[in-house]
Amino acid sequence: MRAEDTRMFQESASAGEVVRSQLARNAPLMAELGERLRRLPPTVALISGRGSSDNAGVYARYLIETGTGTPTSPAILSASSVYAAEPRLRGAVCIAISQSGQSPDLVASVAAARAGGAFVIALVNADGSRLAQVADVTVPLHAGAETSVAATKTFIASLSALAQLIGHWSGDTDLVRALEALPGQLDEAFQRDWSAALDTLVRAQSLYVVGRGPGYAAAREAALKLKETCGLHAEAFSAAEVRHGPMALVKAGFPVLMLAQDDETRADMASLASDFSGRGAKVMLAGAAGDGGVVNLPTADAHPAMQPVLLIQSFYRLAALAAVARGHDPDRPPFLNKVTETV
Repeated sequence: MRAEDTRMFQESASAGEVVRSQLARNAPLMAELGERLRRLPPTVALISGRGSSDNAGVYARYLIETGTGTPTSPAILSASSVYAAEPRLRGAVCIAISQSGQSPDLVASVAAARAGGAFVIALVNADGSRLAQVADVTVPLHAGAETSVAATKTFIASLSALAQLIGHWSGDTDLVRALEALPGQLDEAFQRDWSAALDTLVRAQSLYVVGRGPGYAAAREAALKLKETCGLHAEAFSAAEVRHGPMALVKAGFPVLMLAQDDETRADMASLASDFSGRGAKVMLAGAAGDGGVVNLPTADAHPAMQPVLLIQSFYRLAALAAVARGHDPDRPPFLNKVTETV
């Protein structure tokens, strides 16, 4: 099997075209939603999602809190689906993210949020889903069919939709304009050569993936994909949190993949990379310059909020290559299905 022949590789390669179409088709709706949210304005934001969609929610939380000042939290889905709690959310916005829109716990949580007074926006890829039926407004991801079990283009489509929504909500014209260049940048990011990290990933048994700010969303997604497609135990940490205990496991030869963006967190990420390298760790760093003991992975300049999207796109190519090199089929992870329905 060649990695280039897998659906994961091919679907992730198509993300630029997906985002190009999505941004154009959703532009009027996003402008309208942004104006509506500014008129509201929400007292609090809840983000609902599972798996890769939950990782996309981390990206949303950083953009919302830094861009609008609105306190933002992940929703506890089981509070409604298992414990039958009735949330009081008048004045809140709930943003639900899902590829299929079918998971019972997600649908129950969103329905309860709406019944509790929240304004519900659903970002969903599947037409006619149960999630769309319980939302106030549905934003299509327009990613098309995704047949590989590992989500790639739908994750990137979720990030671009969130950036477009939050850019209009916050009135951040620089962010909205930056999205115009994103499709072409995604095409370029997929061609970035991260093969310098391949041998380390093929030989690894476990590793850390580290990010901070919106890049923490990319770190979480990368760790999830390494588990799903490569059978590799990977844990994601923020650059701040890894110092509170997990750093103790980092010794000579321990692999660490770091994903940084050019914002206020970049210097801290570079400093942490040096700390890891000083312990003898095998550090693979994208988005910042490391010292002589660090493997630097190539990236391109972009708006800081776009860089995590581009980093995960470059990573997807690497993950497909690593999966095949480790003897795995990235399209068919064991014990997983494309649509996971949890209660």
